[in-house]
Amino acid sequence: MTSPAPVVLVFLDPAFPDGRPADATKPQLMVTDQGATRGDGVFETMLAVGGHVRKMQAHLDRLGGSAEALDLVIPEQDEWRRAIATALNGHRAQHPPAGAEDELVVKLVVTRGVEGAAAPTAWVQVTPAGAAGRRQRETGIDVILLDRGYDSNVAERAPWLLLGAKTLSYAVNMAALRHARKQGADDVIFFSSDGRVLEGPTSTVLLARLEKSDDGTTVKRLVTPQLDSGILAGTSQGALFKAAEAAGWQLGYGPLVPSDLLDADAVWLISSVRLLAPVNRIDGKEIGTPSLQKELTAELAALFAGIQ
Repeated sequence: MTSPAPVVLVFLDPAFPDGRPADATKPQLMVTDQGATRGDGVFETMLAVGGHVRKMQAHLDRLGGSAEALDLVIPEQDEWRRAIATALNGHRAQHPPAGAEDELVVKLVVTRGVEGAAAPTAWVQVTPAGAAGRRQRETGIDVILLDRGYDSNVAERAPWLLLGAKTLSYAVNMAALRHARKQGADDVIFFSSDGRVLEGPTSTVLLARLEKSDDGTTVKRLVTPQLDSGILAGTSQGALFKAAEAAGWQLGYGPLVPSDLLDADAVWLISSVRLLAPVNRIDGKEIGTPSLQKELTAELAALFAGIQ
């Protein structure tokens, strides 16, 4: 039996300016906390490499946006930064990194607290990054397409569904991943009931098309689904788009349909911890050609690795 991964917890507490360290092996959350009973809260997940948290500002901004969508008042960004530093330094001191795999997952969580609480419950959690994510970014993944059950305009019609917020209500996303694994796949790409490509349960969809320009040169185009279709704005997608544009790629924002994925030269799922995972097959159909996929993945992964 394997031992659980080491966890370091730091709670945001007005009495502790740099955060209050807590023992992760002992109970810390009230059973009546609305994060546990209702999934009423928001979170962000970041990757720290060599002690440096990637894209922290983008994650803090998105956390604030998610909280605003829930009418949830959360600690200020400076408080989060201090607590993150305390948790990260604590983990590295207690569990010194070994070798090249110096990757830690930094998770920020805020709940509405117990019923009637004057302040939310907020904490930072630091754990080692799992080997599965590194393996998938290296070897690629097989995915299946799943109908998410609503059309691509529902976010505008029904903002209370919180489709653009990163909330704790992830039961449906996890159920989709379990369903995929029962089908022999690794992950999922959702599409809407009106046929638009959306996102993965924990990732953003990217595809590449190579096109010939009028002068015969090859144009590399990187495309992602439209954000107004009710998907979460990906911090990794946004950062990679900036880097790719600077490197000469052309960018596009949908709308995409499943056949666009099947006809693409390469497809990826991108997220903050797993990073850029090439999609080998969708519903059993091979995407692009292995050699071209490998070439494009290496180019984009190098661009993404340089993002701070």
